[in-house]
Amino acid sequence: MRNKTYLLVTLVLVLTLMLAACGGGGEEPSTGTGGGDAKVGEALYAQTVIGSQPGCITCHSIEDGVVIVGPSMAGIAVRGATAVDGQTAAEYIEAAILTPDDYLVEGFAAGTMPAASHLSRG
Repeated sequence: MRNKTYLLVTLVLVLTLMLAACGGGGEEPSTGTGGGDAKVGEALYAQTVIGSQPGCITCHSIEDGVVIVGPSMAGIAVRGATAVDGQTAAEYIEAAILTPDDYLVEGFAAGTMPAASHLSRG
């Protein structure tokens, strides 16, 4: 049960951060990344356009092995937990969204995902 809860919280965090990285809906940027509502995150992820940017689903599949533009989000909590020594999955995912060129997934080019460095933990 604990692992399922951790994965759900991580997924919500990922979706929230991905939304922020993709430009948001015209609202002021968040200054922190705490939990969130999974249903809201799922709805935001499914939008093809968020503000003036492509929505998360436009570039990231949730199906294992399916690549659109960026890496699939399937298994991101597991991959994120081991991607960088000393970082939790949530820390890695947040950093990868805030400064994506610093955390490139093998096989993907720098400069493809827009940086969301204007968002920072308060």
